[in-house]
Amino acid sequence: MNFDTRLIRIFWGTAILSALLGCNGVSNEPVPKALLAENVLFSSYQESPKHLDSTSSYSNNETPWTYAVYEPPLKYHYLKRPYELESRTLAAMPSVKFVNKEGKELPPETPADQIAESVFELKIQPGILYQPHPAFAKTPDGQHRYLNLKESDLEDKRRPYDFEHMGTRELLAEDYAYAIKRLATPRIKSPSFGFLSEKIVGLGEYGKQIKTFNEKLKVGKTAREVGPFGHLPWLDFREHAFSGVEVIDAHTLKIRVVGKYPQFKYWLAMTFLSPIPWEVDAFYAQEGMSRRNLNPDTWPVGTGPYMLTEYVPNSRMELVRNPNYRGVPYPCEGAPGDKEKGLLNDCGKKTPFVDKVVSVIEKEATSVATKFIQGYYDIPQLERGEPGIGYQVSIQDGTGRAKELLERKIQLPSTIQVGFWHFGFNWLDPVVGLGKTPEEKIRNKKLRQALAIAFDFEEYVSIFEDDRAKVNHSVVVPGLFGNNLSNPNPVIYDKMPDGKFKRKSIEVAKKLLAEAGYPDGRDLKTGQPLVLNYDTQGVGPGYKARLDWVSKQFAKLNVQIEIRNTDYNRFQDKMRKGSAQFFFWGWLADYPDPENFLFLLYGPNSKAKFDGENAANFANPEFDQLFDRMKDLEDTPERAAMIARMIAIMQEEMPMLFGWSEEFGGAYHQWVGNGKPSNIIRDSLPYLKIDAPLRTSKIKEWNQAIWWPLAALPLLLLAVAWPAWQAWKRRQLQRAVQTGVATPRSL
Repeated sequence: MNFDTRLIRIFWGTAILSALLGCNGVSNEPVPKALLAENVLFSSYQESPKHLDSTSSYSNNETPWTYAVYEPPLKYHYLKRPYELESRTLAAMPSVKFVNKEGKELPPETPADQIAESVFELKIQPGILYQPHPAFAKTPDGQHRYLNLKESDLEDKRRPYDFEHMGTRELLAEDYAYAIKRLATPRIKSPSFGFLSEKIVGLGEYGKQIKTFNEKLKVGKTAREVGPFGHLPWLDFREHAFSGVEVIDAHTLKIRVVGKYPQFKYWLAMTFLSPIPWEVDAFYAQEGMSRRNLNPDTWPVGTGPYMLTEYVPNSRMELVRNPNYRGVPYPCEGAPGDKEKGLLNDCGKKTPFVDKVVSVIEKEATSVATKFIQGYYDIPQLERGEPGIGYQVSIQDGTGRAKELLERKIQLPSTIQVGFWHFGFNWLDPVVGLGKTPEEKIRNKKLRQALAIAFDFEEYVSIFEDDRAKVNHSVVVPGLFGNNLSNPNPVIYDKMPDGKFKRKSIEVAKKLLAEAGYPDGRDLKTGQPLVLNYDTQGVGPGYKARLDWVSKQFAKLNVQIEIRNTDYNRFQDKMRKGSAQFFFWGWLADYPDPENFLFLLYGPNSKAKFDGENAANFANPEFDQLFDRMKDLEDTPERAAMIARMIAIMQEEMPMLFGWSEEFGGAYHQWVGNGKPSNIIRDSLPYLKIDAPLRTSKIKEWNQAIWWPLAALPLLLLAVAWPAWQAWKRRQLQRAVQTGVATPRSL
């Protein structure tokens, strides 16, 4: 290497080093700097949504988008707790009347077994408009421009916004009727159709009609022609009769529901029942559309506050304010403490507050955390609440980014998730289940009770949840009507003189175990150790530690366990067959009603017998009778009394160990307003607001470039180059001496 080459390499190496040091944080910018000063909310998501079509969408990673675009008839009040339903597109809450088999109206107090149907009447607000979309575009003479396209017309079309003309129209009652009919489509899978076909009058039969009609359309066509790369004519659901939904007038709809089913109101707040205009369905059903990803799964259409304007799979998604949105006032009431937290400051102001939502895919939690702390993400993730809890733990432990979180005034509100993790006993198992004889029933119950005492969930919550979870005493978890009735179980806890409750000693559990026929963990008859099979689908970091904790709880009673860890599919198969003995599982609420949790122990909902959600296969005649009555009642003292009795039954029989409900926590920068996390409320985006100037100044403050290496560059170059130059001079002198041409001056 000659001197010149060496110097060049030294120069550029130093320059690159200086640039890297000097550009601290710049490489992490997920969005253009110019947008940071605008009224835009930035976040990330972990996984691209598979379905954005309201008929088939259900997963958590889809709901941030669907609830921003679509509008079901009802919604949850953003601030009130316990959760309260209110109108979204309706002029008022739905009216309900009851009729008998002859169609005669019945008084509201009529017993549920005498009610043949509940008739829900929905009055839609007039004047609600859909977002701009080519499906609504018309020619001057009133004809739809784009509902009769050839595939050649789509050559340069990749987004709805590539079409020259846009249009809109008013939301009508028939759009909700069309959406309910579309649930029956055989062309895509709707996760709600199976259940709703049993609840909405005639929907199941309607589904059979549609399936038969669709099969007729396939006659004479090849597998390729009817497959994903083929094309079938549009299914126009308006052409098929359906008795369960009746359009009374442009803004009035009646839905007939089987029997008395008060929980149907919660379904009216889900995107499954969002309106679908026939024009949009017809537009996307044209040949060539799906092959270009022009479909409702990619480009949903609704009346909501936002419209999806950019969707690059596995890259980024953008929501932009719907220019046709009417603007819904921010709430003026909330839960206790909301006013003090500033959550009522925007009372009456029109939402949404943010003009655009930009979200970038992030696979690594570390990357999300880094960019969030730097200020580039206003909230870490759209679809998950766990990051907020992680940050709280960091502050509590004083580890990781605790100092930055505190100094940067990160807001970390949290709430108890409406869901729970639990351990279940299989009621069909001869050892831990119900038992066949009176003697077996007593023995098995005492075994379950002994294990319930041994499983110290207060310890679990302290160790693994950093005390950021709530121990449950029944399946009626926090946030539900009747939760206040779930007092600590007297089988497990003693009430102390000061009114507090203390878990019974392990000696009490050992006594119960001995009474069950297993003194010191051995079968009294055979002398063999008691071995229970534990089925789980545990994966990921921390799983082994949690498994060790479970083993420790059994060891307190000298009971052995055989761990059977499988993948989730295999685990589910075991549960469906009823072959598990003791298992670990969780449940998140579909809606915040005690019925959605108490049905987990309802006999006719047995997983092994009827493929329901009662994974424990619990069956108790009194419990089932109470459930049948309770589920049909509004939240009255009568319902509360029934729930209290059901809680007493499950606490005595112990079909499961009720485990814990985790905290659900949000994380918001100081410039984000109105953040209130919830796993029930999915339409929070319109309520959030951004102080863009504050964000810009803080990002600049927190991510200042480090320039001193550049200032030191000349000295660094000199320090490196001087020895190199001296070495070069010595080599030149030595070469000259060797050739005999050196002079005294050269020496």
